Amino acid sequence: MQAPAALPSFHGMPWLYPGPNQPDLKAAAMSDTRHTRLLIIGSGPAGYTAGVYASRAMLEPILVQGIQPGGQLTITTDVENWPGDSSVMGPDLMERMQNHAREMGTEIIGDHINSLDLSRRPFTAVGDSGTTYTADALVLATGAQAKWLGLPSEEHFKGFGVSACATCDGFFYRGKEIVVVGGGNTAVEEALFLTNFASKVTLIHRRDSLRAEKIMQDRLFKHPKVAVIWNHTIEEVVGGDNPRGVEAVRIRDVNTGELSEVPCAGFFVAIGHAPASELIKDQLELHNGGYVKVVPGTTQTSVPGVFAAGDLTDHIYRQAVTSAGMGCMAALDAEKFLAEHETVAETAAAPGAAQAGTPR
Repeated sequence: MQAPAALPSFHGMPWLYPGPNQPDLKAAAMSDTRHTRLLIIGSGPAGYTAGVYASRAMLEPILVQGIQPGGQLTITTDVENWPGDSSVMGPDLMERMQNHAREMGTEIIGDHINSLDLSRRPFTAVGDSGTTYTADALVLATGAQAKWLGLPSEEHFKGFGVSACATCDGFFYRGKEIVVVGGGNTAVEEALFLTNFASKVTLIHRRDSLRAEKIMQDRLFKHPKVAVIWNHTIEEVVGGDNPRGVEAVRIRDVNTGELSEVPCAGFFVAIGHAPASELIKDQLELHNGGYVKVVPGTTQTSVPGVFAAGDLTDHIYRQAVTSAGMGCMAALDAEKFLAEHETVAETAAAPGAAQAGTPR
């Protein structure tokens, strides 16, 4: 995401790709019920990569895109840390991933899942279109969203100086002053990381102490590039529109109400992330504030046949490349699960074998 560039925004649009690539909910609703061996819910790097690998395994997957096809990268401008691309636009990268998955054989449907039943196999998902999807295995790749302050000016400058990912965007602020807001581990980690690029990093917190781990606070306070402003909240992001870019943040003293401004070229919101786990919060084991818990080294969740990949389960790295890697893992895990359970089912159905219900 490159702040100085004035680029067309896809943020807020109901679909990522207008014109001939735009998904059609009516097409999704042509059949009231659709069954597939593998259903993929989510269309970021994890979902599309799962589609590529599942298609190559001849699983004929169906991928339901959700409200924001392409995920968080669709509101990112320049991406410079995707292997093989020194610079690529976020929406362009996601369009390529979508086309790759489709060309491999993934059926991509523009629908949004609003209910999901994991109590029995086949699993059942119901979309906004009215279509019911049933699946022998499921890959969840619904992602996570950064928490924002909710300021109109923050929304206005997203992608043009306002960011929620220092790893993604810190590089664009070499030699410039940056402001970070937050008081937990995320804020301290982001601030320390940004010192690799910025001439100065100012951390602003609404209280008089941080919630971050003590050892991290010590590193922060000792760093010569870091300044901390206590007991202040962000009132407004200040900037220009020709070209669009951040110039300062206006802050308010929580004790006196006095307003002041802190000059900066970049403003990083580091108040945490919220995983999109509403569909399965009472059905799968979660941890760390709502992220799906998986068996270490796999994408297996607490329900056999349900696999989770990407930011939905990753509260540490949250990168496109790690999400894509997990999407690959999820498809391979699902392929193995289906092969094993279909073999069991075939054996149970063989002449002379004891009949049994469909295994979980």
